Amino acid sequence: MNLRTPGPIPLPDDILETMSGPMINHRGPEFAELLNRATARLKQVFDTESDLYVITGSGTAAMEAAVVNTLSPGDRVINLSIGAFGDRFAQIAEIFGAEVTRLSFPLGTTVDPDALRKALRNDSEIKAVLVTHNETSTGVTNDLEAVAGVAKGEFDKLVLVDGISSVASLPLRTDAWGCDVVVSASQKGWMLPPGLAFITFSERAWQAHAEARMPRFYFDMAQYRSYLEKGQPPYTPAISIMFAMDLALKKLLDEGMGSVFERHAGIGRMTRQGIKDLGLSLFPEESVASDTVTAVRVPDGVDGAKLNGLLREEHDVVLAGGQAELAGKIFRIGHMGYCTPEEIQDVLDALAQVLPKLGFATK
Repeated sequence: MNLRTPGPIPLPDDILETMSGPMINHRGPEFAELLNRATARLKQVFDTESDLYVITGSGTAAMEAAVVNTLSPGDRVINLSIGAFGDRFAQIAEIFGAEVTRLSFPLGTTVDPDALRKALRNDSEIKAVLVTHNETSTGVTNDLEAVAGVAKGEFDKLVLVDGISSVASLPLRTDAWGCDVVVSASQKGWMLPPGLAFITFSERAWQAHAEARMPRFYFDMAQYRSYLEKGQPPYTPAISIMFAMDLALKKLLDEGMGSVFERHAGIGRMTRQGIKDLGLSLFPEESVASDTVTAVRVPDGVDGAKLNGLLREEHDVVLAGGQAELAGKIFRIGHMGYCTPEEIQDVLDALAQVLPKLGFATK
């Protein structure tokens, strides 16, 4: 199967094999060595010297951890959204009692830093800015450096970042850009199965944590800090995925993060050009299109569900459809992590064969 969803992603054979190792004591010296080594390597990928913790859970778990560890009920925050996952960040904050000002931008576009600047000028009580770096629901990458430059550089606000589908695939300079909390998850560019999430925590985030009053137990970063000093997780970890993570991090750093980013950029360019060569239209403007997932407009008169169904049934190609109001209007091709040009060409060839059956004449 050519699985081309924006997570989970296909895994290299050696990653899969690594997970078959025997269990070890997560309170013992072997796990301490593994956890400490992985944490140091994760910091390199996140480009940070801040604290970093591994959570057994999904990316959404880390998003919740970012919120509840830094905010209190009644805190005023700005949420920047360009799609479904940006909206999710706002929902989490609202459920825990934050007063959220939602700045939403048209689907297929990026955050306008000037709009953020205006909102911050209009409300001096804003404590934090929440933003998704790479929005897989629309295939768009925000200019996080510009957004953080306004939020932190001009207004000195707490900056909480959903980097779930960007870290390990796209450049994200956590410290240099002034990001206080950045989260990611294993099933994206990390070449791992679902089950682990990662969260960075700056000194500014720890200051916010000391004042934060949102309820937390499993996600209390103070527990993760305390246990990491002993080389342990606070709760039972996904040991098999930790084995795989150890190898995946070595592979990423051996390749070099600059090479990893260029590899993703190259695959992104190939995918977008192939889509245009078929006569299809990208959903976002190409200048803001993501290098981890390509969103494509479903042609007029074509049934998006039938398109995805035929690709799977006839070619063993699995793509993602649109979400929420984009359901049936776009399809998405994931190309993060372990992805080769040959796999993308296979997708393009399958589209060239299936689309005419649904009434669209490819070029």
